[in-house]
Amino acid sequence: MMTELSAGFLPLTDSAILIAAKERGFAHDEGIALDLVRETSWANVRDKLAVGQFEIAHSLAPMPIAANLGLTPFDTRLIAPMALGLGGNAITVSNRLLAGMKQQQDFTMLNAREVGAALARHVRAGLREGRKRLQFGVVHPFSGHNFELRYWLSASGIAPESDIEIVILPPPLMADALATGQIDGYCVGEPWNTVGVAKGAGHIVAAKSSIWASSPEKVLAVREDWAEENPATLHALLRALYRSAEWCGQPENHADLADMLASPRYLGQPAGVILPALDGSILRPSATGRTDPAATPDFFQPHSRAATFPWQSHALWFYSQMVRWGYVDHTAEHASIARHTFRPDIYRSVLSAIDVPVPSANSKVEGALSRTIAVGASSRVLYLGPDGFFDGSIFDPDRLDAYIESQKA
Repeated sequence: MMTELSAGFLPLTDSAILIAAKERGFAHDEGIALDLVRETSWANVRDKLAVGQFEIAHSLAPMPIAANLGLTPFDTRLIAPMALGLGGNAITVSNRLLAGMKQQQDFTMLNAREVGAALARHVRAGLREGRKRLQFGVVHPFSGHNFELRYWLSASGIAPESDIEIVILPPPLMADALATGQIDGYCVGEPWNTVGVAKGAGHIVAAKSSIWASSPEKVLAVREDWAEENPATLHALLRALYRSAEWCGQPENHADLADMLASPRYLGQPAGVILPALDGSILRPSATGRTDPAATPDFFQPHSRAATFPWQSHALWFYSQMVRWGYVDHTAEHASIARHTFRPDIYRSVLSAIDVPVPSANSKVEGALSRTIAVGASSRVLYLGPDGFFDGSIFDPDRLDAYIESQKA
């Protein structure tokens, strides 16, 4: 007998693990009939999960944390027992803004430090001349997009609260908003950066992986009460999604995966627009005007580097940014709520039982690895890193108070 599960998702490349779990039969093999429901906004996904229309959801990683901190409309506790990959976002700017940045100083595309310095010069020039503040789009206040954009801007010398304006738009509207001049740039998941480039509206100037390598993005979100009442179903789902992540991470499957995601019921974009994020060929202009077909080999990682492990240090970094930008006060209780929203204990108990190598720790120092290394795991060998921030900073979750204090303006 099959167990039916309804899952909300947005048309993004990083929904791949859920979609492949259904289409490749991994969910069916675990006795799960997965009903994937495409939504138009993250607010819809959040609300339908909270009120019980979805059992599970493709979710922005900070969203369950925000829910548990009381920052969302419904009093429903959510947990994240699994991550759905690392990376997958980029920052795209309009042709006009790119030209203005290049007038200020030369830079290498996708070099977050150089691009940020050029943007800062352009922003300062605009403020001196009294021009309208630039507008950048993000997909939701409690999104990795919002927090990584703010982090990058701030570390580049741009005050996100006063030097520019950040507005909220659903992912599928970003490219059109850029093309019509409603916004000057955006931070969004694929394929919507590549769509903007294909429309001739702008250029990708930085990738999430160039701001924070091996950084968290989406998670599997479930209601805590549902997880407690249906442990066998949740465990079966995690096994199916892990096998799906393995399949999605194999290069020989990328073309088939792009074709699968291209379906109108999923992303509804040509496979050729989806594939670059999967195989690391997000294109960038070179000095000669040609393109580099291997510009971002680490752009999206669905499986390697423990990409599906819900690190509590990732949860605490997002929490630190919520505090930094005034969404919530910092208290020991709030930090504990954020930490325990991510559930590596569930992940470990399920996947260790099928001999999957799982990290032996729940948290790690973020930004400390400059190269790939082997780390302690429950079985076999597990490789992590590199995981550096573009500005060279380190986030030690055991020194959370000091980190939050250091980021005060």
